[in-house]
Amino acid sequence: MSRRLLVLTTVLIAVILIASFATIEWLTFRELPPGFLVGVEFAYSGNVNDLKDMVDKVKSYTNLFVIGSIEITFNQTALNEACNYIIKAGLHLTVLFTDSTQYSYSIFDWMDDAKERYGDMLSIYRFDELGGNQLDGGTSRIINATEVVDYSDAATLYVERWGAHVQYYSPHTSELLTADYGLYWFDYKAGYDTVLAEFGWNHSRELQLALCRGAAKTHDRNWGISVTWTYNGTPYIESASKLYYDMILAFDAGAKYIVVFDYPKIGPYGILTEEHFEAMKRFWNYAHSNSQEFGVYQAKVAYVLPKDYGFGFRRSDDTIWGLFPPDELSEKIWYDVNKLVSIYGSRLDIVYYESEFLDTYNSFYEKLFFWNETIE
Repeated sequence: MSRRLLVLTTVLIAVILIASFATIEWLTFRELPPGFLVGVEFAYSGNVNDLKDMVDKVKSYTNLFVIGSIEITFNQTALNEACNYIIKAGLHLTVLFTDSTQYSYSIFDWMDDAKERYGDMLSIYRFDELGGNQLDGGTSRIINATEVVDYSDAATLYVERWGAHVQYYSPHTSELLTADYGLYWFDYKAGYDTVLAEFGWNHSRELQLALCRGAAKTHDRNWGISVTWTYNGTPYIESASKLYYDMILAFDAGAKYIVVFDYPKIGPYGILTEEHFEAMKRFWNYAHSNSQEFGVYQAKVAYVLPKDYGFGFRRSDDTIWGLFPPDELSEKIWYDVNKLVSIYGSRLDIVYYESEFLDTYNSFYEKLFFWNETIE
C-alpha cells in the first residue's frame, strides 16, 4: 500500500470513528422531556449570598430553583436580587409566599411585575401543605369539627375556602402550585395548577404518587414530587442512594416537577451533602440519556374512593379530614390500596367517585377497582 493511500485510509477511518462516537453521544444524551423541571428548594438561609452559592453549586445539573426562604421573600430588594441571579443562571424560578403579614410590599404588584420580567420561567408557590395541615390540625387548618356534620360538608368547605384564596392569586401568575402530603384531590378542586406530593418519612412513595397523579390526571393538571424529611432530626433527609431512586421513580411515573427540599442548615449547603449532589448529577444524566423513559409507568388501573372521603392514608386508623375518626371503611380501604400497590406499583392511580368523571376513568384505565367491592 502506498504512503498516500495509507494516509487517506487512516484519515477515513478516523472520520468514521469520530462520526460514530458523535452519533452515539447524540443518541445517548438527549434533551429533557418538554416541560420537565428538577431542582432544589432553598430554605435554610435568609442570606442572598448563600442562595447564590447554592445556585452556582447546582446550576449545571438542575433547571429549576425554588426560593423557599421566607426571610428573603419578606425583603423585596433581596427577593429581586435573588430572582435576577437565578434567571441569569438559566434556571426556572419558583417563589414561595406564605400566609404572613410580614411582607412590607404588595405581593400582587410584585407578582405582576415578575410575570412581565420572567414570563413562563416563573411560577408561584402559594401556601404550603394545605391538606396535611387539615389532617393534622396545623396552623393552616381551614375547617373545624364544629362547622361540619359529614364528609360532604368538609369537602365543600375545604374547596370553597381554599378556592377563594386560589382565585385571588391565580390571575397574577401563569402557574400556582403547592406541596402537600394529603388531600391532593381537593387541592386540585380548589384550583391549584400543580401539587407536589411529598416523598418523606416512612410513607409509601407509590401510594402518594397514586393519589397525586390520579388527582392531577383527572383534573387535567400538572403534578410532581418534593423529596422532604425522612427524619425529624439530623440528618433529616434520606440517603443519597434513596434520593436517586425516588427521583428515578418520579421521572418514570411522569412527574413534571422533582424538587429536593433543603432545610435546616446543618452543613455548608443545608441538609444536602456532596453525596446528595452527586446523586442529583447522576439523575440529571439519567434524565437526559433516558428521556424516552419519562412517564413510561403510566397507570393501567385505578382504585376509586367514595366521594368526599378525605382519608389521610398514613395508616389504617388515620383520620378523615382531620375531623372524624376512622370509620368502618378505613381499614378495608387501607388494605385495598396497599394490596394494589404491591401488585401494580407505580402503575396504580387513586381517584374519587364523582359521576362527572366516570366516563373519563373508563377511557384512562384498563380496570377500575371500587371501594365497595372485594379486592382479591
